[in-house]
Amino acid sequence: MFRFDNQRVLIVGGSSGIGFAAAAGFAEAGASVTIAARNLERLKQAAAKLGRGVQAAQLDVTDDKAVEQFFEREAPWRHVVVSGSSVSFGPARKLPLFDAYAAMNSKFWGAYRVARVARIESEGSLTLVSGVLSRRPSPDAVLQGAINAGLEVLAQGLALELSPVRVNTVSPGMIVTPLWDGIPEDKRRTMFEATAAQLPTKRVGQPEDVANAILYLAATPFASGSTVFVDGGGAIA
Repeated sequence: MFRFDNQRVLIVGGSSGIGFAAAAGFAEAGASVTIAARNLERLKQAAAKLGRGVQAAQLDVTDDKAVEQFFEREAPWRHVVVSGSSVSFGPARKLPLFDAYAAMNSKFWGAYRVARVARIESEGSLTLVSGVLSRRPSPDAVLQGAINAGLEVLAQGLALELSPVRVNTVSPGMIVTPLWDGIPEDKRRTMFEATAAQLPTKRVGQPEDVANAILYLAATPFASGSTVFVDGGGAIA
């Protein structure tokens, strides 16, 4: 439906999950895609799987200097997507501060670092990935809710500051990604089934569901400062 022929697209966190699905969508739509993350070996494997000339670039978004140097040596991008992050869950009074700082540094400050130095063409866009916890807080993920809400407000401010570059946020709900691979398969299946039963859609999401929203925002020149929920109706359930 959307075409991005010969447009340079960077997917930060593109080696798996939502970022990988977004990279696949952009590549299929004709874009020249680069996926970036910390683990170079995983990136190379993902790029090979994606095909279509997808490039891999090692980038640690928690490293100030590395982020600055990366964008200094790269030509401007048409679209930049920040998807991947390292997160920790838990109640505020039980989550160790070290893990809390690391989660904030990765997901919020990582996106902030990219946003402040990324060179993006005036016809282009920056899309951040937040999460439904910004609207439906959980006592077991207090910090994640705060980080997601912060990203959504950050995107709104950036939409004004970086204009005419468009800045938006996609807010996923429960998505089947490698994030949950650490949970035993039977418990993971039970979790997905219980979540699906509570949602209006009666299913949990797939990475491609979120990727569709990312491509929509990148392709829509009248969308800026928006948050698109891809949560199966979780925000209203």
